[in-house]
Amino acid sequence: MPLGLLGAAAWIGRHVRPSGDDWCFLPVTRDDGMTGLIGKFYFQDNGRIANALLVGVYARFGVAGHQWFGVFSALLILGALWAVTALALGKAGLRAPRGVPLFVASMVTVVFLFATPNIYKTFYWPASSVSHTVAPVLACVAVVPLLLARTRAGRTTALVTVGVAGCFMGTLSEETSLVSLVVLLCVLVLSRWMFAERRRAYARFWCLAGIAGIGIGTLVLFTSPGSHIRRERYGARTAFMFEPETLIGSLRAFAHILITLLTTWQYLGAVATGILLGLLVRNSGTRPTTVVLTHRALLAATGAFAFFVSGYLCTVVAYPVFGSRVATVSRMWNDYRFLYIVLLVGAGALLGRVLRRRARPVGAAKVTSAAVCAACCLGLALPLAHLGESMSARARDWDRQDQWLRTRSASGARVLPYKSLSVSGMGEPFAHHGKKNWPARCVADYYHLRKITPSSRLP
Repeated sequence: MPLGLLGAAAWIGRHVRPSGDDWCFLPVTRDDGMTGLIGKFYFQDNGRIANALLVGVYARFGVAGHQWFGVFSALLILGALWAVTALALGKAGLRAPRGVPLFVASMVTVVFLFATPNIYKTFYWPASSVSHTVAPVLACVAVVPLLLARTRAGRTTALVTVGVAGCFMGTLSEETSLVSLVVLLCVLVLSRWMFAERRRAYARFWCLAGIAGIGIGTLVLFTSPGSHIRRERYGARTAFMFEPETLIGSLRAFAHILITLLTTWQYLGAVATGILLGLLVRNSGTRPTTVVLTHRALLAATGAFAFFVSGYLCTVVAYPVFGSRVATVSRMWNDYRFLYIVLLVGAGALLGRVLRRRARPVGAAKVTSAAVCAACCLGLALPLAHLGESMSARARDWDRQDQWLRTRSASGARVLPYKSLSVSGMGEPFAHHGKKNWPARCVADYYHLRKITPSSRLP
């Protein structure tokens, strides 16, 4: 069922059309190429070099790149989680029936992508997805070489990979960098209870390499001209983040976000997935050589601590730009919401292991957990279907207006009317009854016009 939901979501992706920031990325990529876009990000926008690289990958294909982005990002997330789940079980000395790691990965993927107040900005809007949806999963991918390492060369490769990934993450997403930093610090502190003694020193070096990489990437971003311009634009001085008003406002906003997360029933699907995993896995018969999870209650408490701390810090970072609205800008939650979902699966897995040891038989628990997963998928399918209808309607209007603008521009027109076409609160020129012009200048550049003017009807 979760794979079917992902397939349906990918099919709906054919209705994606440019909006918001993508209006500005498209003409730059078309006219100046990937290097021009990277230069724009570094020198003018925000300093996120890695972000510009990923944006350029899909923007170079124009509208088609936007339509296919959801398919490739879903496959990336699913494949990464599948690999990490299977490898982590092996490292822990556990064996799962065939298909279970894929099921776990697919359930985590659908909950992450669709159990959100704004599915479009989480999954279908490429610019947002690169920064806040794909970014935390890419951070997770950095663990794969560590889980695969068997030899000295493999362990060296894992160290280099996590360092490079940290640098990349530092110039991709400030929020994901913060979450990764907090998690790495927690693993570093708890390494005594997580790893076998002969692997403990290496695990600590691996964490330090990741922390150093994030530090280098963040320094590159923070010292960039684009980052300086962005801070000046929003008045987001470094000292402002630590003023009492900002810290209190961020705490209030994060409390609102927590209430939303804790009262969204679809997250029970993540817990049920974990319970099924705990019920179905068995000891492989070989003693784990690397991962030794003792004091599970302490590890669970530390995981919760990492989530709360990283979530609050991400809110503090975003507060100077969004103010109190950060409590409703749900795409900004994804960097730590991914950690939240992973922790729910982990907690469910621990509960499943307890049930398997103490309850006989466990058939009822398996059926109940499977039913919850199915209900979760159905609950997520309904808003996705409604969104698909809205996207389809916008795509028809967008294509009609796009063709007209291209034809008139080719005929020599330099000023043309434009009707705002928004979906899921996406930014469009002349939104809010014409009070907001952005990104009108970018739309004009895209169609080779001098400017566009507001219109109340389609051509």
